[in-house]
Amino acid sequence: MASIFSRIAAGEIPSYKVAETPDYFAFLDINPVQKGHVLVIPKVEEDYIFDIDDDHFAGLTLFAKKVARALRRAIPCRKVAVAVIGLEVPHAHIHLVPITTEGDLDFRHKVSLSDEEMKAVAEAIAAEYEKGE
Repeated sequence: MASIFSRIAAGEIPSYKVAETPDYFAFLDINPVQKGHVLVIPKVEEDYIFDIDDDHFAGLTLFAKKVARALRRAIPCRKVAVAVIGLEVPHAHIHLVPITTEGDLDFRHKVSLSDEEMKAVAEAIAAEYEKGE
């Protein structure tokens, strides 16, 4: 059975997509730690990020870097934090979270955004991603 993230990448479940390539997909976390919290996934299903083959792992990292740069341009922040936890969904994923202080990366704290705010954030990051470096 496909993971929920595979179903999101396939368009079976709606998401706030910010970027996509043939092998990778990035979308807003629906329970964000901060405004602009993005999840980056490989389209290949693998539960544990360090079990991904080297080529896909390198590609995922480079894709996440490009998304993080777009995120930083779209959302005011000092840096974009990277976290790999992977316990809630059995599909490898990288969290990209805009932060200004270390306390901004607290997964026990969630922010609430309306559908309109989520759409606006996704569109802003997607526009920056399309612009490239």
